[in-house]
Amino acid sequence: MSVSRSETPRSRRLPKSPSAAPQSPVAWETFFLAAGKLDRAVNDLRRRAPQFSAATRSPLWQRILLLLAPSAVTAGLIGIDHAGDSLCTVALALPFLMVAGIRIAAVCHAFWHVPEGIEAFACDRRFDDRLPSYSVLVPLYKEQLIVPGLVQAMARLDYPGDRLEILFVTEEDDQPTRNALIQAGLRSNMRIVTVPTGQPRTKPRALNYALQDARGMLVAVYDAEDIPETDQLRRAAEAFIEGGPRLACVQAQLGIYNGDQSFFSRQFALEYSALFRGLLPALEYLNLPIPLGGTSNHFRRDLLLKCGGWDPYNVTEDADLGIRLARLGYEVSIIHSETSEEAPATWKTWRGQRTRWIKGWMQTYLVHMRRPVRLWRDLGGWRFAGFQVIIGGMVFSILVHPWFYVLALMHGLGGGQVTPSGAFLRWVCGVNLATGYCAAWLLTFVTAMRSGSPLRLISAIWLPLYWLAISWAAYRALVEFIFKPFHWEKTTHGLAGSHQRDARKPNRKSA
Repeated sequence: MSVSRSETPRSRRLPKSPSAAPQSPVAWETFFLAAGKLDRAVNDLRRRAPQFSAATRSPLWQRILLLLAPSAVTAGLIGIDHAGDSLCTVALALPFLMVAGIRIAAVCHAFWHVPEGIEAFACDRRFDDRLPSYSVLVPLYKEQLIVPGLVQAMARLDYPGDRLEILFVTEEDDQPTRNALIQAGLRSNMRIVTVPTGQPRTKPRALNYALQDARGMLVAVYDAEDIPETDQLRRAAEAFIEGGPRLACVQAQLGIYNGDQSFFSRQFALEYSALFRGLLPALEYLNLPIPLGGTSNHFRRDLLLKCGGWDPYNVTEDADLGIRLARLGYEVSIIHSETSEEAPATWKTWRGQRTRWIKGWMQTYLVHMRRPVRLWRDLGGWRFAGFQVIIGGMVFSILVHPWFYVLALMHGLGGGQVTPSGAFLRWVCGVNLATGYCAAWLLTFVTAMRSGSPLRLISAIWLPLYWLAISWAAYRALVEFIFKPFHWEKTTHGLAGSHQRDARKPNRKSA
């Protein structure tokens, strides 16, 4: 994957006009200091470990394979006989069935391993001075509508104030959000970090920039719409203390506070419940790589820096970082503390967010598969296979999913005598779809019941339609991956309404 001239960062650009130029030596020093920080935020990973950067050009074999694969598949489908047709169908079904297998394993894990209680977290305040220092990074862009609620949510975090700093990370051209932050009344341990204009305009670039200002031993990341449980930092700190020196990241669970707003928010809520209460705990138990969620990640700052931080050119930087941590021998753990956030409620908002996610998973798979033998050595055979299913299998199954409907319709409506190959294809398509949907429904049922939202299970009947929408977003992501690989499609927040956000204010308090 190459970086075009227009996308190559120019972190040391001079002021655009004389009026914008620094007017004193101190101002010039500040200006060049910011330029150096921006350069490190954008280019540090691809300079130190270019094999892990999405900005590094893909190897020749990958480019040839990606170029020839569509033509080879099309020619094969046209030229092969019935036996070849059956073989091709089975090959397409395999990733779909493997993903279903992961979901079935998650269902079994959910049945056999009851999560620890969610009672109030007991922490002796006498030992607060021994807690590690914490930096919370909150990247924002055009989020002035939800800033008041965000500041309140961050202010409710139960952690010693002298050991906690909260950095609201804003872009240089986003003055309205900074004004809203100032008007919201920031506490003494809250401050604003402004990221200079540059490319790529992505969340991981802003996080890398702010990380250089963070002073905490532990670093947490929250999104603008997040409402974390008040004792989440304490729970994460305890997990790091008990987890040992190889524990690099703790992932909190995510929930949805506007799950009843629309069709998409309901499906999103069910999806999140299955992911964070079922699938990710199962991956941890099976010792498989964990693709992180985009928020409520808690890191050891020293290990995060050692791993190169976030990739500013990967638009799903969380999943990529989770795989990179696994390759470097570090661990990720799941804690039973929830952060409530807003689900996209409209087609346009959901489509943009899902397109970006899938495009980032495509980037992540190709980046880590540049040297498959090295990946095998880094992960080991078991985790290498898990990576193929979790990342590669998930993306591929989303792309091929609609074609099973096409094949089923073609062989079901063809009329006339059914040939043995036609009957076999019907059987493969039927089993494939039934297995995939049943595994997803079972996982959704178990996790939704435990999350206290069983009434939403009625919406699970629309899962086939939702999966087709995801496949549509996947093909849109594929086009963007070719023509706009580093484009970050902004998700609009604040559409749920303050009453829905306030209804999910965390009420758990530390004892």
